[in-house]
This record gives sequence, C-alpha cells and structure tokens, in this order.
Amino acid sequence: MNGGISFWYADDGLPAVREPLPGDATADVVIVGGGYTGLWTAYYLKKSAPFLRITVLEQKFCGYGASGRNGGWLYNGIAGRDRYAKLHGHEAAVRLQRAMNDTVDEVIAVAEAEGVDADLHKGGVLEVATSPAQLARLRAFHERELAYGEKDRELYGARETAERIRVADAVGSAWTPHGARLNPAKLVKGLAAAVEALGVVIHEMTPVTEIRPKHAVTPYGTVRAPYVLRCTEGFTAALKGQKRTWLPMNSSMIATEPLTEEQWEAIGWAGRETLGDMAHAYMYAQRTADGRIALGGRGVPYRFGSRTDNDGRTQRATVEALRDVLVRFFPSLAGVAVTHAWSGVLGVPRDWCATVTLDRATGLGWAGGYVGSGVATTNLAARTLRDLVRQDSGQAGRTELTELPWVGHKVRRWEPEPFRWLGVHGMYATYHTADRRERRHPATESSRLAKVADRVAGRH
Repeated sequence: MNGGISFWYADDGLPAVREPLPGDATADVVIVGGGYTGLWTAYYLKKSAPFLRITVLEQKFCGYGASGRNGGWLYNGIAGRDRYAKLHGHEAAVRLQRAMNDTVDEVIAVAEAEGVDADLHKGGVLEVATSPAQLARLRAFHERELAYGEKDRELYGARETAERIRVADAVGSAWTPHGARLNPAKLVKGLAAAVEALGVVIHEMTPVTEIRPKHAVTPYGTVRAPYVLRCTEGFTAALKGQKRTWLPMNSSMIATEPLTEEQWEAIGWAGRETLGDMAHAYMYAQRTADGRIALGGRGVPYRFGSRTDNDGRTQRATVEALRDVLVRFFPSLAGVAVTHAWSGVLGVPRDWCATVTLDRATGLGWAGGYVGSGVATTNLAARTLRDLVRQDSGQAGRTELTELPWVGHKVRRWEPEPFRWLGVHGMYATYHTADRRERRHPATESSRLAKVADRVAGRH
C-alpha cells in the first residue's frame, strides 16, 4: 500500500470523522490543529481548569498529519538546544533537556492513566555509527549529551552494539534510556478520545483559513475566543500570512512484512530500541508491535511553494532508496517484502529551533517547529502553552516551564521561492553526497560538504 495516510492506520482503519463546525461559535480557548500539540494542549488545559470551554478545529481528522505518520519515536531530542545554550546560557539549555527527559515518562504515564494502548515499549534509543567519520560524530554527540546532564546514557563499541542489534558494518553506538517505541496513530486516537471525554469540543473537516486576534476563521463560520492557539506544525504554511513561517519538510517511511523468528534471531533487536544512525541524511527505525521494521528518512525533502502531500503517497524512487538503507543495515533481509510506504510533513523554522509562544497583547499563541522530534516535544510544548495561558489569564503565576529558553523565541522567515526550493534541495543533495563520500573513502573527519550544507541551512 502506497499512501493511505500511513501504515499505522492499517489495522484499525481510519477513524470515523467528527462533525464539522456548524456555524459561528464562541469559546474560552480555540485550538487550531488536531494533532499531538493541539490535543495535548486541550488535555492539559481542561484537566487544570475544567470550567474552560475549549474547541479544537481540525482540517481533516485528528492525526491526519505528522501525528499519525511519524516513526513512533517517543524520545528526548529537541530541536535547537545548542542554539538556546548560546542565546540563554548552558544552564538554561540543561533545564530544557531535563524537561525533555521527563517528558518521555510523562507521555507513558498519561497513556496508562487514560487507558490508551499505543504499543508503547520503553527500550531507549540506539544510534549507530557505520564509518570512521560517523564514529567521530557519535563520540562527540555522546560527550555533548553528557554535558547537558544526561548521565545515564552509554557508549558502545562494535561488539556491544552487535549484542543489541546486528547492524552491518556498525563500529559503535550510543544508547539512552530516554526513549520508547509506540504506534503514533493509536496514541493520537486515544488522546482525541480522552480529550473529548473531558468535555472538549472537536470539529473535524473544518479547515481554518485565517487566524487573527480572538478569531479562528473557517468556511463554516468563525470561532471567537480570548485565546487562539496555532498548533499546525507542517501545515502552517496554508494559513493566511504564514507561507514562510515554517517550512513543511517532507519525510518518508516504509514498513516491511512481518519478519520470521529466524530473521529476528539473525538481527537481534530483542530490546526493541528505536534505531537511528549518524549519517548526515539520517535514518530512523523501529521494531513494530506486530514484528515488522518501520524505517524512514528524507525522500523528496520539500515541494515547491510549501505544498503538502496527497494523503501520504510516496515516489517509487524514495521507496527504493529507503529499501536500500534497510538492506544496507540488514543484508539478510534482501528478500523481505516492503508492504507499506507513506510520507508526511514536519515543521522547520529558519533556525531549526522548536518554540512555544503566547502573545499577551493579542491572545495568539503557537507551538511547533519540532524538526522531526515532535512525538515527545509536543507534550512539553502543550504543558508550556497551558501554563502560559493560565499565567496570562490570572489563574497561575510563572512556572518552571514558562521560564524555559524556547518560550517566546523569535526567528526570521524563510526565503521566498524559488530560493527556498533551491536551497532545501541543494542542502539535502549535498548531505547525501557527503554520506556517499564517507562510505567510499573512510576517514575520521566529517565531509566538508556537510559542514557547508549546515551553514547554508542555518543549523549552526
């Protein structure tokens, strides 16, 4: 199956769609976007202040976007941490990282409390190196994580890596316990049901075309509220005036047929860690609850004019490229069938920094720009938005979350077309070339091409 939103909906099917907005309405808080950010925000706001009238507006159905298509990595990575350390000091970034570490357990705890079965398994995150240059980057990455206070992570050599997962040519790896595998669609379905049970109103098939102070405008009517929170991530560019705010970066995935016990025995992976690598154009994978490998990476990274995809349909060349990664990692799986392929978009700010903001003058708020690390970050962002709304409305004062360095961060907009398209495609072409050179000509130093691409991208 190619497209069909994602493999994650294959077992249970797409959810029954909730009713669209019936006309003009009012609320205390209106949330635009029914993905993880919007639903977590509604959940925490309603739990903290049950009297609030909260309305969620979703253009398709809850989980249509990245929340129902991602790789199922619930982990402690956050976009922009190094930049926040430069802007606000090392200790501020350590506080942000500590909050992210705790967020992994927070999501697991809430899922359990609300009876959401999302195939969660906390096996941590294993990131492998398959060349001398990758190994050098891995060691530097490991030391950097230790410096940000993550003392419970471990660095492995080739033998210890193979004892966990037998990746071909792996020369080392780093593992953190702050990660879990999950089925993203099951999480978003369960979260939507929990939010609705609390009394939050969800209207689906209701695209918001414009957000302005105290107004969320749709073709079916306008919802007026003191607080309007934008939680649209990769679909932000479709809103009036937001074309260049966050770039909708495309990411693609494949899923194999279920592997046999003999195949799993050959690979290992008994700990069900989420798996990544240290390539410049990196991959991410998990061992699914039904015994498949779901693996992703960048295919066509960006569509001209910030367009988004058609229900996840993926180009054949991208599917083949991801299959090549699978077989390069696990040569014994050369004959295994790929049964599903899909794509989705994630939000990328110009400086690659995730942010949470509430404009106290207008009541407009937003969170996002997770750059692919949103499964856990959405939860922390939502709790931060909750605290900002409560602080602004006089229900509470400052909290540890409202003082985190990503709150209120401002960033310039992306370049206009065609420079945006040329820049992104050139950047990823350079990353892929750098990876090929490192595989062909092993050296301990990273390719200079990748460093050039990093500077052009604004990642450093």
